[in-house]
Amino acid sequence: MRNTKAFKEAAAETLAALARRGVTVRPGTVEDIIEERVTAVAQMMRIQVRSAWTYFNPDVLADAIAKQHQEGAGNDAAGQAPMPPVDNPELALILAGVPDALVESGGDLYSVIVNVAVNAWMAGHIHGEDGCAGCEGARGDAGHDWEARMATITTLKPDITKWFDRTAWTAALHDSGFSVERR
Repeated sequence: MRNTKAFKEAAAETLAALARRGVTVRPGTVEDIIEERVTAVAQMMRIQVRSAWTYFNPDVLADAIAKQHQEGAGNDAAGQAPMPPVDNPELALILAGVPDALVESGGDLYSVIVNVAVNAWMAGHIHGEDGCAGCEGARGDAGHDWEARMATITTLKPDITKWFDRTAWTAALHDSGFSVERR
């Protein structure tokens, strides 16, 4: 189905309609949704997939996707980890570790992203534990003293401003022999 002219046009038109609405969605996600919906229509109506394209409207699909994004963005009921300060030394260390992690993993971007996500998640949770009633008894005897943790990391002297500079980070990534390019 994805190699047909109708599918490619539907994906392009839907992505353009989303762009007009100011919504950015990964093309693969839009393609998955289109394939799912056209297949469902064909099965429900017991017609061939090529006939189901008659019922496809990229503007209607774009409206539905945009509505989901708006509802998702406005959902304050979901928990959010606290954002660390922009000059956070731990976040600088996590960012600085990405180029080295790419080299060590042989360019396995998935493992690098998982590593960054887990480290950021833990750092965010530790930062927010002072306000987390559920963490009171779970800290153990040593506890998680945020200030002490930041002092320890600061003694490592990470170049905080360097790692928050996108240009410097990208240069370090290229120096590692890897790069992330958009296709």
